[in-house]
Amino acid sequence: MNRVGLWLLVVPVLFYNVICINVSTRPEIVTVGAMFSFNSPIGKPSKIAVDAAVEDINSNPGILKGTKLRMEMKDTNYSGFLGIVEALRFMEKETVAIIGPQSSVTAHAISHLANALQLPLLSFSSTDPTLSPIQFPFFVRTAQNDLYQMAAIAELVDFYGWRDVIAIYEDDDHGRNGIAALGDKLAERRGKISYKAALSPDPTQDEITNLLVKIAMFESRIIVVHVPGSWGPKVFSVAQHFGMLSNGYVWIATSWLSTVLDTNSPLSQDAMDNIEGVLTLRMYTPQSELQRKFISRWSNLTRGKVVDGRPIGLNAYALYAYDTVWLLARALDAFFKQGGNISFSNQSQASKLRGGNLHLNTLNVFDGGKLLLHNILQISMNGLTGQVRFTSDGNLIHPAFEVINVVGNGYRKIGYWSNHSGLSILPPEALWSKAPNRSSSNQKLRDVIWPGQTTEKPRGWIFPNSGRHLKIGVPNRVSYREFVLVQGQSISGYCIDVFTAALNLLPYAVPYKLIAYGDGRTNPSGTELVRLITAGVFDAVIGDIAITTNRTRMADFTQPYMGSGLVVVAPVKNVDSGAWAFLRPFSGNMWGITAIFFLVVGSVVWILEHRLNDDFRGPPRRQAVTILWFSFSTWFFAHRENIVSTMGRLILIIWLFVVLIINSSYTASLTSILTVQQLSSPVKGIETLQSSSDPIGYQQGSYAQNYLINELNIQESRLIPFNSAEESAQALKDGPSKGGVFAMVDDRAYIELFLSSRCEFSIVGQEFTKTGWGFAFPKDSPLAVDISTAILKLSENGDLQRIHDKWLLRRACSSQGARTEVDRLPLKSFWGLFVICALACLIALLLHFLKMVRQFSKHYPEENQHSSRSSPTARLQTFFSFFDEKEDDVRSRSKRRQIEGSTSRSCRADNGSTSNPNYDRGHTDTEISSNNTTGNGSQV
Repeated sequence: MNRVGLWLLVVPVLFYNVICINVSTRPEIVTVGAMFSFNSPIGKPSKIAVDAAVEDINSNPGILKGTKLRMEMKDTNYSGFLGIVEALRFMEKETVAIIGPQSSVTAHAISHLANALQLPLLSFSSTDPTLSPIQFPFFVRTAQNDLYQMAAIAELVDFYGWRDVIAIYEDDDHGRNGIAALGDKLAERRGKISYKAALSPDPTQDEITNLLVKIAMFESRIIVVHVPGSWGPKVFSVAQHFGMLSNGYVWIATSWLSTVLDTNSPLSQDAMDNIEGVLTLRMYTPQSELQRKFISRWSNLTRGKVVDGRPIGLNAYALYAYDTVWLLARALDAFFKQGGNISFSNQSQASKLRGGNLHLNTLNVFDGGKLLLHNILQISMNGLTGQVRFTSDGNLIHPAFEVINVVGNGYRKIGYWSNHSGLSILPPEALWSKAPNRSSSNQKLRDVIWPGQTTEKPRGWIFPNSGRHLKIGVPNRVSYREFVLVQGQSISGYCIDVFTAALNLLPYAVPYKLIAYGDGRTNPSGTELVRLITAGVFDAVIGDIAITTNRTRMADFTQPYMGSGLVVVAPVKNVDSGAWAFLRPFSGNMWGITAIFFLVVGSVVWILEHRLNDDFRGPPRRQAVTILWFSFSTWFFAHRENIVSTMGRLILIIWLFVVLIINSSYTASLTSILTVQQLSSPVKGIETLQSSSDPIGYQQGSYAQNYLINELNIQESRLIPFNSAEESAQALKDGPSKGGVFAMVDDRAYIELFLSSRCEFSIVGQEFTKTGWGFAFPKDSPLAVDISTAILKLSENGDLQRIHDKWLLRRACSSQGARTEVDRLPLKSFWGLFVICALACLIALLLHFLKMVRQFSKHYPEENQHSSRSSPTARLQTFFSFFDEKEDDVRSRSKRRQIEGSTSRSCRADNGSTSNPNYDRGHTDTEISSNNTTGNGSQV
């Protein structure tokens, strides 16, 4: 009992001491450093927000449990050097964390020191996407990553259908890395940065002027400005002076401009005029009661603090700065709860650098740095900016931006961008609970007032004012020069007229120069012409350029202005009708099967009607004639016999339907043979060429060669090129026996022109490819889209047809109305009808047979009783005899048997009392059996 009492006294004391030790680990004051430019658009409100956060934390004993937070703030004054120096000063002291730096350039340098000394850096303004937690684990970005801002700009550019942008940026780590991220995001959407315009970190007005003059020479009018807010407005001031904020231009500024607007509002009228119609982004912070209270408190916090005669406005960076201090305070509280101590050790590599005036040996490692960093990244809280929580890659959750349009003396919000659902007019938090939907129909923004005070979406590009003309390649054709005719410096033709007519419909002038390509002796390859666009030799290619798969990989094509495709042309000759023309509509198999079915259907109907219908009874010769007559008379629907059975009528209805189809097809085909001029050719189409080994001709430079080799697997040795229509015609006339070709394969557009004066040839078979002709431009060229629209207008107003008639309308030869020899109608065109008819006949015969077996069993019961003693031949002979009998006779005889049977049973009943009943019954049975046998024989 004494030991128990002793333990009861000792345990509470030990527990009290443990609690006291834990409480004693919390210091009275925790020192935190902060460094940013106090007079910058970001720094001015952020300093006030940080002071307010420290005051709120120290006035709330429930946050740090009696520990006070001391914030030592240093002004880096836009200097990276001062930023590094101030960071080193913080690291010499017992500083547990640093809020800052403001500049991403400084953050890159200080993060190496933070890694070595295990000192967390919490920056609410260093948004460079290359500040990776993998390389810099002690750097914590407490604002949105610029990677998401560049993704928002890329989606904005894609939303309006633009492709090329020009980027103006500050030539430092923050500017270069941000623009590199923008280039990557644009590339994901088939966009690109056509020109990167770098400015020094502190550019002069002359430097900005020279750069904007250079930008004005480019064709893109989509300009993204990614510069600091301290001198960013100077860019727009110079651009306004040069008229670059007028119609046709699109200016997109990153979040620096919205920061300037929020901090320095209201701006002067001149400053607002300089940014009229500009789009900018702002980090999105969802509205909350906590944020509303802080906004209403802001006027008290900034009372008496005026810069350049204007009060300091609240921007998004100030909200993130406030939340950053609270984030650190909560992490420190968790740090102390886990037993963390504020202690430093001189174990860093800097301790080896003794001597000199730098005193680097005073830099100590924060022993609890890793634990504090872990707690910072694990914090989840609700702040002024919404929910504050980090993802596994060190970024804040729910990245989102507001899209702002500067209008008049202020700005208007036209929508939002979030990483979850893209562009939307709904606040991002309204979509976070829904499944992501990035479809184009779901991407929406409100109307924009663009530079020049217009609501019409700018085209996004113009032809540069460099005086340079577009170099447009044109094939120097040898054959079919109606399409492209090159005569010295003069170039004309159908394709040229279509192109010039389309250019005339454009709302802007296009300076160009036509350049003929080819030696004038052979037709140039269209594929080679398109390849020269990718090589930079030509800016575009026009002419008879077919749109094929491999060419679309090298260039963008306009809307086809002429539909076409590959066809086969071969020699043809007239075919006379002849004395046996009436046999030509059907193939031999078709005639044979039709004749067989006439006989089969006639036989089936005879079987079904024989026992019921007197028209199908009689001597064998008469019945055979009846079958033949009935069968073939159905061809003309002239049969005279009446059908009385249900099965027979059903079979006849089906057969008459089949005969109707066959008769109609025969009549139509025979009419065509006798009335339309027929042309015959051994070539029936591309299938004939594939199965033969004869030579095939094609036009030099045509894509037909590659198609025949690669797609149809025709040997290249069989293909013979020709440069002119005359060569092609002569080769077709000569044929393979005289060194010519079996047939020609070419584009329908050429062949129609070829056949307009050559009646001895014709297109055989069907067109086996579908393609069209278009004009080729470089990939993602905006001119290709505008030319396509113009071609559609030419087609709608009839100008395209008028140009076609001007160059390509020719008087057709007399045989153009003729048809190539019609193929005979094959059996496969009718096999479905024959199958239906055959199945109906089989089913009818089966049912008829089952019916006869049932009747036979009913009317001849003695055959079943004596079947074991009768031979199969006798039973079969009896069944055939039964089949030949008329059904009415069988029924009459069956009734007579029933009457005789009932009479015999009455006699046996009357003689039941005689002395020899067995004798009487046997005698009576024998008598009845004898009568039955006699009756059957006489009937047969």
